[in-house]
Parts: sequence; C-alpha cells; structure tokens
Amino acid sequence: MPHVSIEYFPRDLSDAEKQSLAHEITASLQKYLGASEQSISIAMQEVAPADWKKQVYDPKIKAHLDTLVKKPGYEY
Repeated sequence: MPHVSIEYFPRDLSDAEKQSLAHEITASLQKYLGASEQSISIAMQEVAPADWKKQVYDPKIKAHLDTLVKKPGYEY
C-alpha cells in the first residue's frame, strides 16, 4: 500500500502532465516494490516558496535526514 506525497513549488502543470507523472511513479513502485496499481496512491500539493521551510523542510526533511534515501543539496 505505497502512498507518495509530493510537495513542490507552484508550477503550471496541466492535468495531463500530473497524470503522466503519476503514471511514471506508479510504474516505478510496481517495478521495485511489487505493488499493484490499485494499492498505490499519489498526492501532489503546491507549496509557496515562502512557506517551504515551515511546511516542508523543517517537519518533513530536516527532522528526517537520517532516513532520507535522497537528501536535498540545500539547507535552511
């Protein structure tokens, strides 16, 4: 039952582009985790740059640096 949550700076992504991204992520989860398509959920949330540190970096990145498989190349 993988769930992927993606927070990102606002972009002008069309619904088709979001679906394409979700399709590619789904395919990777199926390949590497053996997950069925029906078990996968994906959320996408735009976060304003001014809110990134408070909403994303501090609680979801900085607080979990020891468990991140891919760490960011920046710090706040």
